[in-house]
Amino acid sequence: MNLRTLLVLLIATLAVYVMLGAAAELPPYGVPDSPAFNQLAERYVGKALEETGVLNMVTSIVLDYRAYDTMFETIVLFTAALAVIVALKTGGETGGKR
Repeated sequence: MNLRTLLVLLIATLAVYVMLGAAAELPPYGVPDSPAFNQLAERYVGKALEETGVLNMVTSIVLDYRAYDTMFETIVLFTAALAVIVALKTGGETGGKR
Protein backbone atom coordinates (compact mmCIF):
# COMPACT_ATOMS: atom_id res chain seq x y z
CA MET A 1 0.00 0.00 0.00
CA ASN A 2 1.20 3.43 -0.75
CA LEU A 3 0.89 6.39 1.59
CA ARG A 4 -2.10 7.92 -0.20
CA THR A 5 -4.19 4.75 0.08
CA LEU A 6 -3.30 4.44 3.74
CA LEU A 7 -4.31 8.06 4.35
CA VAL A 8 -7.66 7.58 2.59
CA LEU A 9 -8.37 4.44 4.63
CA LEU A 10 -7.46 6.26 7.84
CA ILE A 11 -9.75 9.20 7.06
CA ALA A 12 -12.62 6.87 6.08
CA THR A 13 -12.19 4.84 9.27
CA LEU A 14 -12.14 8.00 11.36
CA ALA A 15 -15.31 9.30 9.65
CA VAL A 16 -17.15 6.02 10.29
CA TYR A 17 -15.99 6.07 13.92
CA VAL A 18 -17.26 9.64 14.40
CA MET A 19 -20.63 8.85 12.79
CA LEU A 20 -21.13 5.72 14.89
CA GLY A 21 -20.14 7.62 18.03
CA ALA A 22 -22.65 10.36 17.25
CA ALA A 23 -25.40 7.82 16.56
CA ALA A 24 -24.65 6.07 19.86
CA GLU A 25 -25.28 9.34 21.74
CA LEU A 26 -28.77 9.84 20.30
CA PRO A 27 -31.66 9.27 22.69
CA PRO A 28 -33.69 6.09 22.20
CA TYR A 29 -36.63 6.39 19.84
CA GLY A 30 -39.93 7.28 21.50
CA VAL A 31 -38.59 8.20 24.93
CA PRO A 32 -40.82 10.95 26.35
CA ASP A 33 -37.96 12.94 27.92
CA SER A 34 -35.90 13.21 24.73
CA PRO A 35 -35.11 16.71 23.37
CA ALA A 36 -37.54 16.18 20.48
CA PHE A 37 -40.48 16.33 22.88
CA ASN A 38 -40.25 19.89 24.14
CA GLN A 39 -42.69 22.74 24.73
CA LEU A 40 -42.85 23.60 21.05
CA ALA A 41 -43.98 20.12 20.05
CA GLU A 42 -46.61 20.20 22.80
CA ARG A 43 -47.88 23.55 21.52
CA TYR A 44 -47.99 22.34 17.91
CA VAL A 45 -49.94 19.23 18.87
CA GLY A 46 -52.18 20.83 21.48
CA LYS A 47 -53.06 24.15 19.90
CA ALA A 48 -52.69 23.67 16.14
CA LEU A 49 -56.42 23.56 15.44
CA GLU A 50 -57.18 26.36 17.90
CA GLU A 51 -54.49 28.76 16.65
CA THR A 52 -54.63 28.08 12.91
CA GLY A 53 -58.08 26.73 12.20
CA VAL A 54 -56.63 24.04 9.95
CA LEU A 55 -57.83 20.47 10.51
CA ASN A 56 -54.67 18.84 9.17
CA MET A 57 -51.93 19.26 11.79
CA VAL A 58 -49.04 18.78 9.34
CA THR A 59 -50.44 21.43 7.01
CA SER A 60 -50.93 23.87 9.88
CA ILE A 61 -47.33 23.41 11.04
CA VAL A 62 -45.79 23.68 7.58
CA LEU A 63 -47.90 26.54 6.25
CA ASP A 64 -48.72 28.55 9.37
CA TYR A 65 -46.02 28.08 11.97
CA ARG A 66 -43.09 27.51 9.62
CA ALA A 67 -44.19 29.43 6.52
CA TYR A 68 -40.98 31.43 6.01
CA ASP A 69 -38.80 28.39 6.58
CA THR A 70 -40.85 26.39 4.06
CA MET A 71 -40.73 29.25 1.54
CA PHE A 72 -36.95 29.58 1.73
CA GLU A 73 -36.45 25.80 1.54
CA THR A 74 -38.57 25.81 -1.62
CA ILE A 75 -36.47 28.63 -3.07
CA VAL A 76 -33.26 26.72 -2.32
CA LEU A 77 -34.62 23.55 -3.96
CA PHE A 78 -35.81 25.48 -7.01
CA THR A 79 -32.44 27.22 -7.34
CA ALA A 80 -30.59 23.91 -7.04
CA ALA A 81 -32.82 22.28 -9.67
CA LEU A 82 -32.33 25.26 -11.97
CA ALA A 83 -28.55 25.08 -11.49
CA VAL A 84 -28.55 21.38 -12.38
CA ILE A 85 -30.62 22.04 -15.51
CA VAL A 86 -28.30 24.85 -16.59
CA ALA A 87 -25.21 22.74 -15.88
CA LEU A 88 -26.50 19.73 -17.78
CA LYS A 89 -28.01 21.63 -20.68
CA THR A 90 -26.30 20.87 -23.93
CA GLY A 91 -25.48 23.74 -26.23
CA GLY A 92 -28.16 24.52 -28.77
CA GLU A 93 -27.71 25.18 -32.44
CA THR A 94 -25.50 28.21 -32.86
CA GLY A 95 -25.53 28.24 -36.61
CA GLY A 96 -22.01 26.90 -36.96
CA LYS A 97 -20.75 23.39 -37.43
CA ARG A 98 -19.17 21.51 -34.61
